Amino acid sequence: MLQGMRDDEELGRVTLAEVAQKAGVSISTVSKVLNGRQDVAAPTRIKVERLLERHSYRRTTRAAREAPLIELVFHELDSIWAMELIRGVENVAKAHQASVVLTESGTRHAPDPDWIEGVMQRRPRGVVLVFSALPAEVKARLRSRSIPFVIVDPAGGPEPDVPSVGSANWNGGLVATRHLLELGHRRIGIITGPDDMLCSLARLDGYRSALSMAGIQADPELVRYGDFHVEGGFKRALELLDLPEPPTAVFAGSDLQALGVLEAARVRELRVPQDLSVVGYDDVPVAQWASPALTTVHQPLREMAEEAVQMLMRLSVQEPVTTRLELATSLVVRKSTAPPAL
Repeated sequence: MLQGMRDDEELGRVTLAEVAQKAGVSISTVSKVLNGRQDVAAPTRIKVERLLERHSYRRTTRAAREAPLIELVFHELDSIWAMELIRGVENVAKAHQASVVLTESGTRHAPDPDWIEGVMQRRPRGVVLVFSALPAEVKARLRSRSIPFVIVDPAGGPEPDVPSVGSANWNGGLVATRHLLELGHRRIGIITGPDDMLCSLARLDGYRSALSMAGIQADPELVRYGDFHVEGGFKRALELLDLPEPPTAVFAGSDLQALGVLEAARVRELRVPQDLSVVGYDDVPVAQWASPALTTVHQPLREMAEEAVQMLMRLSVQEPVTTRLELATSLVVRKSTAPPAL
């Protein structure tokens, strides 16, 4: 421990002794805060944390190199696309002889406040987070321990000071809708994601832009906000199909929602694609095994995760990285779309 303290003192802009003196605590207390120990009173911990941040204190990353561990944090692990991200992280971690630990925490916007205490104890080489944003305090505490982090962000647009990997959501909405227009559909419904997620709004904007380019006025009745899950897609699809003038095609903002649309069509005794065309989003493995196989927008989830870990590895050795990397989306045409019935 004493040698670790001396290493830190040499690398930091202030020494542990100076931080301890300013905080009015012992050096061992500062060391406990640095190592994420729980046996420090909250006011003391906060005071020490603020001093470390104020003086841009950075501890050595030697310990992280000795025990390479990458932490992958989701707000939910039961989604299909989560498995694609996990595979991507594991692919690159394995190449760097690093282990992966999975953590489920928080909402789709940020991890739970108490997550940071656990990660301070685990001291991973780096953290990959599947969230839209991080609270300022979380970013500060990770940086104070020299724990790099990258957001894999299929959901929105993180702050410019946060390294992140995303995909071209607006273009995805555009190509999906343009495909249906080229088939001859003019009354096209959309079930995007939650209205507080930027990816949902970007896909919706792409949909509206495609309609506008085709000289078609977007009908608000044909717009529904879902939850990216099967049940939400099913409920919103029933609303669309029960309209006095139902759509002849539906663009679903996720493959899971598209599966819900397929079930809604079956319940309403509509044939896909003869009576209703359906386009999904993500291109998760289940899409090609749906009945009929889903036409969908390919979101490179595995590649996004791989790029995030590559960024993380560069950050761990203090190499510069591109703050925001956005991968391309593309349309995969299968059997769930066809020209509208005459």
